Amino acid sequence: MTRIAITLDDGSHHELEVRPGQEGLSLADLLAHLGFPLNTRCGRRGLCRGCEVALREGAVDAGGEPVVAPVTVRACQARVSGPLVIEIPARSRMEHRPQVGESFRIDVPAAHQPLFEPEPGGRDTAFAADIGTTTVVVLLVDLASGEVLARAGGFNEQIRFGDNVLTRIDAGRDPAAVRGMQEAVVEGSIAPLLARACERAGRGGERLAGGVVAGNTTMLHLLMREDPSPLGVAPFSPRFIAGRETSCGEIGLRVPGGSGSGLPLRLLPGIAGYIGADIVAGIYATGMMFDEAASLLVDIGTNGEVVLQAGGRLIGCATAAGPAFEGAGLRCGTRAREGAVGRLRVTRTPFRIAATVIGEVSVARAAGICGSAYIDFLATGRECGLLASSGRFESGAWDEAPPDHRLVDDDERAVKLCAGNGCPAVSEVDIAVLLQAKAAIGAGIETLLEAAGLTAREIGRVYLAGGFGMHLDVGHAIAIGLLPGFRAEQVEVVGNTALAGAVLALVDRTTLAGMEGIRTGFEVLELNLQDGFEDRFIDHLLLP
Repeated sequence: MTRIAITLDDGSHHELEVRPGQEGLSLADLLAHLGFPLNTRCGRRGLCRGCEVALREGAVDAGGEPVVAPVTVRACQARVSGPLVIEIPARSRMEHRPQVGESFRIDVPAAHQPLFEPEPGGRDTAFAADIGTTTVVVLLVDLASGEVLARAGGFNEQIRFGDNVLTRIDAGRDPAAVRGMQEAVVEGSIAPLLARACERAGRGGERLAGGVVAGNTTMLHLLMREDPSPLGVAPFSPRFIAGRETSCGEIGLRVPGGSGSGLPLRLLPGIAGYIGADIVAGIYATGMMFDEAASLLVDIGTNGEVVLQAGGRLIGCATAAGPAFEGAGLRCGTRAREGAVGRLRVTRTPFRIAATVIGEVSVARAAGICGSAYIDFLATGRECGLLASSGRFESGAWDEAPPDHRLVDDDERAVKLCAGNGCPAVSEVDIAVLLQAKAAIGAGIETLLEAAGLTAREIGRVYLAGGFGMHLDVGHAIAIGLLPGFRAEQVEVVGNTALAGAVLALVDRTTLAGMEGIRTGFEVLELNLQDGFEDRFIDHLLLP
């Protein structure tokens, strides 16, 4: 019988037995079956380092060739054929608790006209859900009072199909994968989170009257088991975009207690293939369409969305930033979670890197570096002269750095956050990837403003939405050109505006008409068709 011995970063040891029928699986799939899921964020295509493990004893098959210990392997590309001894680093594991965007605010007045009429002593509770690409949040609302009773959040279990929208669209070309992704988010995410929220609120499933769901266009397609593949090729046409009425039973959602298959479910309306219901919800919840001065909504993610309101006109665009700000494709990148470096500052005289880790973990044992800390590194590294405008290390500054902070691996230079083996590091290749993501957002904002005949200084408010913005140093984002030309006092961090919009729809059903109005009156700006976007993108590949 094949056995796998596992050592985790906390020093614990586990010995697992491979059952009949599991031989020949990839190491990533096998570990997932055995209760140790890995960070297969590229959809198991071998394009990232998220699922790397250290093979200490034994051999695996990788691409048809035997690979013998000791070596580091990408578990999704390694086939198991015999006993193994492996070490799994913290950054490769999915057990770490994500930093879920559960915080939000509502900046628009709402009446108390519940979407589902409460029944005294009966169905008097409803739920709102935000299905994000990375995380899912569910909260309960008392329909009689409008009070938020409880909330629960966690990873979107579709992550095993890929950590970004594009990989899931690509996976969705296979109908079996579409079914798998629907089951993953419904049975693996929404159902347990709803049960947890009900338990926290002390209310059983028999009191649920219905729910409202927000999410980007791809997530809502997969929720409804619709083929998302048209979203991956021009003209990126969605199967549906208007608000949709369905039921918990239709998507296979079993509410706590096993009843309620006929419970109504309302999907919020979206705008286009890459400007979804989450953005419509955010536009409404911030109240930006009522601002006297021009205002901007920026949601920084894999698919960065930017919406401008000026004189009642709503115009927006989506720009493919990629998943770098979520840590994908970076040497030590990770999502914001327990054990990740969340903030840092670089100084040269004397050379010092001050890093803060989310949770009670030392920098030397950190699980990786998240997007907000990378932005800190770019801003403070440029400020102190460690980084040139190109993003490469200045030769003099590199030579002055202490040897135990310098790392050269395959001619790739990197700066370690602390001394010692295994300490997280930032490489010049990482910086190049981050600058591409930064350039996509910065160039998108500038192109949108130019199309409306406005400058950054003429914008009254910049609403920074999403979980990423909650951890971001706004001054550093401005300094590197991610929010180009703005002042810190213009920027307001507003949290999970998609969830805020879903709650509004629950407590005031008239907001649904308002959201449909946003959808029908919205102008979509196709950045690839705009003169100057490519030039701006190239300019933004540099640090100011």
